[in-house]
Order: sequence, then C-alpha cells, then structure tokens
Amino acid sequence: MKLSGNWRTLLRPNLINRTHQYGLRHQSTKVCDPLRILFCGSEDFSIASLRAVHDEHIKNPKLIASIDVVCKPSKRVGRGLKTFREVPIKAVAKELNLPVHEIQTFTGWNPPKPHNKPINLIVAVSFGLLVPPRILSGAKYEGLNVHPSLLPDFRGAAPLHHTLLSNSKTTGITLQTLHPSQLDHGKILAQTAYPIPNPDTCTVSQLLEYVAPKGAEILIRGLREKIFIPPYNEINPSEAPPQPQDPQIRKAPLISPESSHINWPTWPASEIVRRNQILGPLWTSATFLTKDPGIKGVRGSSGFTVPMVKRIIFDGISLGRETTDPRIPEPGLITVDFEGTEIHLDTCDGRTVMIARAKLEGGVEKEARALGGQAWKGKLICR
Repeated sequence: MKLSGNWRTLLRPNLINRTHQYGLRHQSTKVCDPLRILFCGSEDFSIASLRAVHDEHIKNPKLIASIDVVCKPSKRVGRGLKTFREVPIKAVAKELNLPVHEIQTFTGWNPPKPHNKPINLIVAVSFGLLVPPRILSGAKYEGLNVHPSLLPDFRGAAPLHHTLLSNSKTTGITLQTLHPSQLDHGKILAQTAYPIPNPDTCTVSQLLEYVAPKGAEILIRGLREKIFIPPYNEINPSEAPPQPQDPQIRKAPLISPESSHINWPTWPASEIVRRNQILGPLWTSATFLTKDPGIKGVRGSSGFTVPMVKRIIFDGISLGRETTDPRIPEPGLITVDFEGTEIHLDTCDGRTVMIARAKLEGGVEKEARALGGQAWKGKLICR
C-alpha cells in the first residue's frame, strides 16, 4: 500500500483546505515481536483496513507474521428468514486465504494460536462488539481501533451518517487503543482531518469510499511506527484537530427507523431532501379513507369512514416549488397537478417536496403518481 504525504508534519489549523495530521511525528525506535494479529471487522470500512494489513503482511512478514479474522456469523434475512447473509468481510478474508472465526459473542471463546503462539495484537475496525478485558489482556500489545471521526466527536456506531446529518464540512480518522469496557473510549494515538468532498450533496456511500482508504493508511502507519507499544504518545488537547463550535460533543448512535420518520412540523423541504440522500427512503404515517356501505360517513350512508392509519415510504425526493398559495402551509398535505403526474407535499417553510416513488405499508414500491388518485379524491391524508 502506497502511503502519501508527510506523516509527521503538523499543519496549522487555519489551513482548512488541506489535510491535518496529528500523531506519529517521530521516527519510532520501538521494537516488537512479529505481530500475530486478530482482526475484528464487518463491512467496507474494515475491509479496506484488512486488505492493507494483508498487503503489509506480504511485503513485511517480519512486522506482521499472521492475521486471523473474526466476524459475526451469517444471519437469516428475507421473507421466512430462508436466506443467509454473510458479513462482507468474511468473503474478503477467504479471498485472501486468511483463517476466519465467526462468533456471536466472546463469551467462552478463546483466540487462535497461529504457529502455536498466542495472538499479540487485536485490531478492531467497525466490528460492533466490545473486545472484553480477558481477550485484550491475553494479547501482549492489547488492541487498536480505527474510527471514522475525530473522536470524541461522533462517538458511536454511525459516525458517517451523523457527520453528514450535522452538515459538517470536515470529517476525520482516529487511531485509538481499545478500551476494556467502553466502545470508542480508548487513548487517542493519532488523528487526521479531511474536508468532505461536495459536503452539501455527499452520500454515506461516497463518504465511506473516501474515508475507508484513509483509515487503512493511518492504521498501517501506526503499525509501522509501533504506536501500540507503551508508553503511548497520546495526543494532547492543544494538538488535536479543532472541535466543533458546539461545546456539546456530538454522538453517533445507530440509525433507527425513527431517524427516517419525516417530522413535518419542523423539517423544511431542504432537510427532507438531504435526509433522503443520506438515509435513503423516508416514511410518514397516512390516514386512508375508504368506502364502507355499512357505516354512515360524512358523505352519507355510502360515504367515507376512517378505518386505519398506514405507513407510506417515500423515495426519490427532490425540491418542489415555492407555494404561492396565501393559505397557511399544511405540512404533509398532498397536492396533485392537474395531469396527475406530479405529487407534491407541503413543508413547514412554505415550499413543497416532490416524490418520485412511494410504497404503501404491505405493498410494493410504485411511482408516486399511483397515489395521486387517492389523494385527489380525498381518500389519503398524509401527516
């Protein structure tokens, strides 16, 4: 793996258009045994680091003697739970001819002994499980973790999503030790800060593609510099990259379905569009009015009644028009053009968002105009 840039140069914080690098500033004089690495990972961010560690192992076997990969087991998915989905890193490990160990928990599990020697360094990248003290203390050099944010900011399971949702213009990579009892609370050994490319439109997949090789790079440099050997050269607060203006450190919890629930009273049109770009399909609740001959409704004995509330999932959301209607905006109100080809929903800032695709709970995704007839006839109220 080719490493670019001057690793040990600290750049002035006011040079916001350049990459900031912190940590690993001096040529290491530390000496270590050949590393027998237990690599714990899951998806694309960790796959980039695994490939880089494997490349380093091939080029420098005196530094890295062996690599064992740990991941979670395959899980049943789909209708009837008949399909197994493997953790992506498993296929990559097999491609690289690396031993794979699938575990749901570390309880009762003992690390392998490559060449009859114990694992001496644990590397965890986007793994999702806490490596317990029993496993950490069994490794001579304990553990390292690569995290795609400038810790302690965006500490949690979804740093990339929350970085974009917060409208940040910069992102970063942190190399830290593994904490024995808390995720993302280790000693910070190195950090790099980078400007986010096209921050106003960047998607999670684009940001992941951008930061994954940078995470791999900081890890390889840390291994070469033997940063994992005490005494640790922790980053001092005065050296760390500038933190956000908000004094509250931002958290990055796992994205839940509620994160995609459109908040009509508070989300302007631009936020709804941006969240669709970052999180994917968004949803809202809708009341469906249906005919029931047995119930006298507001339009007579064969009129409408309100039998149920269902969820509608929207995708392909774009900015609509600025409303010129003098009425007070009714966020979530569906309007249909006269041709029935465009579906708009009012937003709280006096604009609309236009919907390309929609899926009714229990149904299949369709072009949003398929809902136009129901909305036009007053059978659909979206709030």
